[in-house]
Amino acid sequence: MTKQEIEYFMMEAVKEGRRALPLCLPNPPIGCVIVKDGKIIARGHTNPPGEHHAEAMALAQIPEEENDVILFVTLEPCSFHGRTPSCAKAIVARQVQSVYIGILDPHSKNNGAGLNILKEGKIEFKIGILEQLITKELDPYLLKE
Repeated sequence: MTKQEIEYFMMEAVKEGRRALPLCLPNPPIGCVIVKDGKIIARGHTNPPGEHHAEAMALAQIPEEENDVILFVTLEPCSFHGRTPSCAKAIVARQVQSVYIGILDPHSKNNGAGLNILKEGKIEFKIGILEQLITKELDPYLLKE
């Protein structure tokens, strides 16, 4: 996949994340798109608290056996089970081909733990896609404790 294609799909994830506001609050407005054969086949964004995160919303739109897909998400997938299950573990369970991530989640319960789950699950990932833009958009919503 070319740099331009990667940035295009991440920008689509950014746009999807904007759809989350204001219902997602106090959670951050995260966006996700799933790509297969160069086409977006699913979209997701953070839902109201207690409902699907962006990745879970997008994964729910594709068949269980569909694992040769590429996932683009604006924030590191969550590692912990809070009101909803871990998105990183869901990605591993689905054996997604690869994941492109905008920025690291500074939340003390995550902050690299989601990446470790992907790594342990042998899911290829790359972080830092459209990092400046995504940091500017998400910074007001991220917990840094």
